[in-house]
Amino acid sequence: MKELQVLIKASKKIRFEGNGYGDEWVKEAEKRGLSNRKDTPRALQVYHDKGVEQLFDSMGVLSPRELEARKEIEFDSYVLKIQIESRLMGDLVNNNIIPAVLEYQNKLIQNIQGLVSVFGEKEGKSMAKTQMDILKQINLHLNSMKAASETMLAERKKANGLVDVEKKALAYCDKVKVHFDEIRYHADKLELLVEDELWPLPKFRELLFIR
Repeated sequence: MKELQVLIKASKKIRFEGNGYGDEWVKEAEKRGLSNRKDTPRALQVYHDKGVEQLFDSMGVLSPRELEARKEIEFDSYVLKIQIESRLMGDLVNNNIIPAVLEYQNKLIQNIQGLVSVFGEKEGKSMAKTQMDILKQINLHLNSMKAASETMLAERKKANGLVDVEKKALAYCDKVKVHFDEIRYHADKLELLVEDELWPLPKFRELLFIR
């Protein structure tokens, strides 16, 4: 017990017991003079540090030339992974999600038209208020998702034109990957709106529970 107390006191200056994933740690890291690299390409830039190069070389781990090769491989690996993710995401949007959403939209439109045909325009539209509200929500998320997907594709084409692998990795991080969350957000909203039978992918609740 006493030994534990000694260790706790000795490690006080290097311990952080707050939220290591929030702004609290960002401020604390800056206060302690520590680096806080938030993405892979910028974390890999540590290989540029002469101190890192000397450390690897002096320990007989990697020579400067080997370290340079390792750095290029790591940047290229990052580009390939984000490239695969972005291609897959674009494919899911265009070939799976959008067709399902359009099919459900058509069902709603036919339902609204049927109510108007039977009950007249005024009463029919009043009765179809819920359907029309859903249509508006679907249209908002559908257009936003499609726009973000197209922007992501355009940025990917620009990034692919870069020769320097480090610059390409940074472009994929800052210009391509940045659209993932927006696309996912609107896809998640559409998942909640489109009926289960038409949605082409497993819904989140289906991944957690057996129907």
